[in-house]
Amino acid sequence: MRVIIIASEAVPFAKTGGLGDVAGALPKALRASAGIDAALIVPFYEATPQAYIGEEIISDLEIEWHEADSRRVRVRQTGITGAPVFLIDAPRYFRRPGFYGYADDHERFAFFSRAALALVKRLGDAPDIVHLNDWFGGFAAVELKARRFSDPYFARTRTLFSIHNLAYQGTFDPRDLPRLGFHANEYAFMSNGAASALKAGLSVSDCLSAVSPTYAREIQTAAHGYGLDWLLRERSNRLVGITNGIDDEEWNPASDPYTAASFDINNLDGKRECKRDLLRTFSLPEDLERPIIGSVTRLTPQKGFDLVRQAAYGLLDTGAFFVSVGSGANEYEDFLQNLRDHAPHQVGIYRGYSDALAHKIEAGADMFLMPSLFEPCGLNQMYSMRYGTVPIVRATGGLDDTVTQFDRTRGTGTGFKFTPYTADAMLESIYEALFTFAEPNLWRKLQINGMQVDNSWRRVALDYAGLYQAITEL
Repeated sequence: MRVIIIASEAVPFAKTGGLGDVAGALPKALRASAGIDAALIVPFYEATPQAYIGEEIISDLEIEWHEADSRRVRVRQTGITGAPVFLIDAPRYFRRPGFYGYADDHERFAFFSRAALALVKRLGDAPDIVHLNDWFGGFAAVELKARRFSDPYFARTRTLFSIHNLAYQGTFDPRDLPRLGFHANEYAFMSNGAASALKAGLSVSDCLSAVSPTYAREIQTAAHGYGLDWLLRERSNRLVGITNGIDDEEWNPASDPYTAASFDINNLDGKRECKRDLLRTFSLPEDLERPIIGSVTRLTPQKGFDLVRQAAYGLLDTGAFFVSVGSGANEYEDFLQNLRDHAPHQVGIYRGYSDALAHKIEAGADMFLMPSLFEPCGLNQMYSMRYGTVPIVRATGGLDDTVTQFDRTRGTGTGFKFTPYTADAMLESIYEALFTFAEPNLWRKLQINGMQVDNSWRRVALDYAGLYQAITEL
């Protein structure tokens, strides 16, 4: 089976969120675990690291486009991720600071979709599946649906459209549709008076997937559907949920280059040294008997920081340390700084993102807090379990799917969950975790439970392989 994955970002070429992790890991896993001929197409951004841009393989890829000076682009290829990766080099649209947030984003990714499909035809046999991701892929979904009947090359190609975050819908002025070459497909794009690339992708793709089973159900409700729940209910027989995986080579406590000591499921002794190192890193007292609650996240309402702000002093009253790595809304960054100033011997913060610090927190913290308002999948809760760090999460989306509530009587479960979106409910779960932490044998059992779970991309790749096969039979 031949699969082409088209994405707006992928690790290590560009990343802003979970989509980047998925697109970077899935092609390699499909090839290694499922025997699928998988390749990836992404833009070549200004910020793409020089070490990963590969070599130029095409200098004259012709694109059907309204701007004459943009109709020819270059393509670079690399195999750095373990699968072929092709980078579309279109300086006018992608050699800019930052990946998204421009007024012409819809034009940029309409162009990218058209360039990606032109490249597919240059690469050889037609793919069985083109796997598209989030609103950026909506343009390609429409093009492929039309070309199935007009271009024999794509006659047997089917599309999978993955939803990583329904909140981002790629809306723009519908008067731009003719200029972008989509006037004949106007109905597919229209959503509440605007054109939406996401809505188009959801409407015309052969199959839809969400990044967790619970999120696939949630987005069919008015509370989480962002105005498209009706469409997702209408197409529910073509919608599945597949939980994301994690890169268990990068996130491996036995070989992590960022941590002070190594450890594994058979010997957790090194985790204590990682805890000491984490306290030193944040200039906190080296009290190894006090629990550390960690957080690595964007500081946004979606991630539940309203609850953290409301419950902060209740959390400090427990005596636990709290360490946070993240950036986002100024109000949350300022709140964390004020909390640090109020309790400098109990709170550690880093404003921004640091891969090294993220690994140190996963390895050295005792608990990891993810109180998200909604969470399509989430990855940190799975990283945490792999490192024997117990997740405390709100039961939503992928958090609900990947964390099971600990039952102290049976000794089953991998973490602690709460459902109401309230600070009191979150604090109750934190208290429950702290009570369990006070019983070392019970806590060790809980840690081992989490470390035994297979959240690898190897497992996920087999799920996608089964879905791809089912799509080809539609």
